[in-house]
Amino acid sequence: MSDSKPKSNTDHRICFVGDSFVQGTSDPLCLGWAGRVTQDAVARGINITHYNLGIRRDTSRDIAARWEQECAARLPADCEQHVVFSFGVNDSAIYEGVLRVPEEESLANCKNILQSASARYKTLMVGPPPMPDAPHNRRVAQLDQKFAEIAARLNIQYLSIFETLRKDEHWLKEAIANDFAHPRKYGYDRLAGLVQNWSGWWFR
Repeated sequence: MSDSKPKSNTDHRICFVGDSFVQGTSDPLCLGWAGRVTQDAVARGINITHYNLGIRRDTSRDIAARWEQECAARLPADCEQHVVFSFGVNDSAIYEGVLRVPEEESLANCKNILQSASARYKTLMVGPPPMPDAPHNRRVAQLDQKFAEIAARLNIQYLSIFETLRKDEHWLKEAIANDFAHPRKYGYDRLAGLVQNWSGWWFR
């Protein structure tokens, strides 16, 4: 399903569900990568409506509790229904000395979310980005690898962005100079470019 080519006269609707990186926190253009890839699709003549359902600090636990109702309200049966998930950085954060979501729960949430979504909608997942903090990064990298394995077992396209952005000095410089987490314009441009050039992306 995720390899199907869109037609310009088709009513495409897409929900981007995730955390602050999906929401586009700190982007001076207020687009984030989700807005950028949608802009690109519109420029290609695709009839598309997009909904940014990113919420700051959301974990997979939070997303599991809300995504179904939020997507159902925005994806009527008479359109092409698409959902893109991206989360993991907040799961792997330490808050008051405790991991916000244990890894086993993160993996269960990922599996349940993707399994349920792909039964109803065209579904993709974009992995979590790197952080400018080595211990946190190790946890993010491990989640990214295991999320990719879950997606593969479910036959869902998964884009791992972690290693590419970890090696991108501009992404990390922006994040460090900003709030030690989120990039600014360059970072979101870069991430959007990775999605647009991905073979799994519907609107190439």
